[in-house]
Amino acid sequence: MAETIMKGKPVIDKLNEHLKSRAEALRARGAAPALAIVRVGDNGDDMAYERNAAKCCEAAGVEVRLMHYGEDVPQAELIGCVRKLNEDSSVHGVLILRPLPPHIDDRAVCRALVPEKDVDGITEYSMAGLYSCKKVGFAPCTAEACVDMLDHYGVEIAGKRAVVVGRSFVVGKPVAMMLLERNATVTVCHTKTKNLAALCREAEILVVAIGHGKMIGREYLSPGQVIVDIGINFDEEGKMCGDVDYEAASETALAVTPVPGGIGKVTTAVLAKHVVEACSRLAERATKS
Repeated sequence: MAETIMKGKPVIDKLNEHLKSRAEALRARGAAPALAIVRVGDNGDDMAYERNAAKCCEAAGVEVRLMHYGEDVPQAELIGCVRKLNEDSSVHGVLILRPLPPHIDDRAVCRALVPEKDVDGITEYSMAGLYSCKKVGFAPCTAEACVDMLDHYGVEIAGKRAVVVGRSFVVGKPVAMMLLERNATVTVCHTKTKNLAALCREAEILVVAIGHGKMIGREYLSPGQVIVDIGINFDEEGKMCGDVDYEAASETALAVTPVPGGIGKVTTAVLAKHVVEACSRLAERATKS
């Protein structure tokens, strides 16, 4: 059995305690951290994420404002909403639930959002800030949640051989850059990578975000690894599972994240962290001006 099961709840509890203190200090200075969530339609997954985000923000002392639109909302109206939120000094972060309906240009909506309020790392400016190591916008929440999880459980990143399986803009690429910034030696793999199992076995830190349930089995693993599983899938019995075969991983790993109960809800705690940080940055600029 793995020495450490890296559960998300202790990470969330510690983060929320810190954030609540920061939020109270900001309110004392006249700045109340606030997040606006923009949702189009009534997609069940979007509604569930919205509820989780609102609950986590409440626990962290962050106000949440909900902006709901029908499935047929014109693109111009949605972009107009984002631009109004850009100009609203009482809103510090904006979360746009995606994907958007087919008639809306997703990239155009994302581009309308200023990076200062892009608390989920969806704009090109935020990604540029991540890759240039500058504080422009924020990293995608799930990617940052992975690093926060490793930090909470005392996993040394510097000097380690890290393998990231997955190359999405939401997780794979940004988490690879964040690990590289922390002085890990990083290899990025994907479903077309040759000898994937052999590369995974070489990892000291293995991060998996590939979108295939239990794809990473025993032949991909070696003793003493730290494994971060970001996948959310459902097996043939309808049970939630990750991209890693948890049973196999728990037999050999030094530490492993469970699914569910691992990275998932840490992501929304990081969202709250970004809102508080965005509010703090704005307060600091106001003090200096």
